[in-house]
Amino acid sequence: MIKLLTDERDIDRQLLLKTLSGKKMLAYLKAYGLGYDFCRFYGIAEKSGRGFMFIINSTLIICADELLEASEELEMFIEMNLPFRIEGTQKILRSLKGAGHYQSLNRTVFELIPDENTVKFNEQFVNFDPKLTEVYKILSEGFPNIADFSLWYTDTSHRCRHGISRVFTYKDCTTASAVFDIENDILVGQVATKIDSRGSGYAREFLKWLAEFFNTLGKRAYLFALDVRVSFYREIGFREVEREIVLERRDVEKESVLKGKLADEQ
Repeated sequence: MIKLLTDERDIDRQLLLKTLSGKKMLAYLKAYGLGYDFCRFYGIAEKSGRGFMFIINSTLIICADELLEASEELEMFIEMNLPFRIEGTQKILRSLKGAGHYQSLNRTVFELIPDENTVKFNEQFVNFDPKLTEVYKILSEGFPNIADFSLWYTDTSHRCRHGISRVFTYKDCTTASAVFDIENDILVGQVATKIDSRGSGYAREFLKWLAEFFNTLGKRAYLFALDVRVSFYREIGFREVEREIVLERRDVEKESVLKGKLADEQ
């Protein structure tokens, strides 16, 4: 049975804390609670197991225990909502039978590992509180399919105000965000560089510095990379934690559908 949740006491935080996907759900729960139509939480209770789902805009995250199986009801839920992306518990994603609308993309989880070269980094070029309008300009070049400015700005500024996320820029042309910080685990995302500054090595320098920055705070930082970016993060020296799949719609004329196997997610 799938049930829309209206009481936070119905959410098993210990289950969600076991994975990055679950922690992402908890971050949005902390930011928005259960009172918004665009940000909905569901409980899944079946004889085989239990879990939770979170859908925001066009992304669905599924986080379940090891026993939960993909059910006909879950298939119908996905068919009715048709989110652009589905991610989360791999056992569920790999067993969805009605995923004809979707293509399966490989994704690698990397841990950001600092190294001795970071000491050469000049921190004065890092903006710890950049204007979000400038950040969006950088992101729009890196992610042509990014949400329109008002939607992105409302969500990002809200999460930053509530201490869920942080946004950084480097030399006013490269950006990265701490999407969440839960139990000292940080998810880094929305990494992009302006087109006219690519090839400069700024992203490499910046990400290595971020690895050191979070490490000195006693935190572990991770990021997701689709196939084309895997070699880049390997060369930086980041550690591969695991490989997984995400599902993306085939039938949506969206730039990331065309380059989905060749691009990192936000």
